[in-house]
Amino acid sequence: MIRVVLVDDQSLFRAGIRMLVDSQPDLEIVGEAGDGREALAVIAVSRPDVVLMDIRMPVMDGLTATGALLAQPDPPKVVMLTTFDLDEAAARAIRQGASGFLLKDADPEFLLAAIRTVHAGSSVIAASATRDLFAHFAEEAKPVPASYGELTDREREIFALAARGLSNAEIAAREFLSEATVKTHISRILTKLGLRDRVQLVVFAFEHGLT
Repeated sequence: MIRVVLVDDQSLFRAGIRMLVDSQPDLEIVGEAGDGREALAVIAVSRPDVVLMDIRMPVMDGLTATGALLAQPDPPKVVMLTTFDLDEAAARAIRQGASGFLLKDADPEFLLAAIRTVHAGSSVIAASATRDLFAHFAEEAKPVPASYGELTDREREIFALAARGLSNAEIAAREFLSEATVKTHISRILTKLGLRDRVQLVVFAFEHGLT
C-alpha cells in the first residue's frame, strides 16, 4: 500500500480526495491536516510515503512546512497542490526538493497516477508543466558544477532530452534505445549529479543554463 497524507485547509476538498484515494486498492490516506504545523505533527506519527501539500494555508503555509519536512532525514515525497498553473511558490517548493506540483482541478485519474509515479520515483509529474513553470520564473544561471563534467556524451544527450520533459519512452524512441537502457542512464545521471528525481533534473538544468 502507498501511504498518503493530505494537507489542505478546505475540509470539503480533503473529503473528496480521501474518497478518491481510498477507493484504490493500492492507496490509503493515513492522515490529514488543515495547516502546515499540524501536518508536520501528523506526518511524524503516520510516516507516509507521499504527502499532498496545499501551498496556501493559515498558521503555517505549505512552502514553510515543506522546507521543514524535507530538511529531515528520509522524508516522504511531497507533491504541492496549487490553483495556479504558473505559481512562484510551487517553483520555490520544487527547488527545496518537492517532487512536483498538481493543479487542484486536475482530473482524478491524473492525481492518482501522480501519487503512484512519485512513489515509484521513476518519472516526473507533468514534466512539461514543470519545465514551463521554471521557464517562467527563470533566474540568472549559476555556474555549471564540476559534477556535470562527469557525464558521458551519451548521458549529456539523455540529460538534455529529460530536461525538456521527454519521458523514458520518448527518449528511447528518439535515441533508438530500450526503455530499460534509458532508465539506467537516467539513474546514473541522477547519481552523478546528486539529484533525487527527474523533477530535480529539470530544476538543475534551468538553474545552470543547460536547457
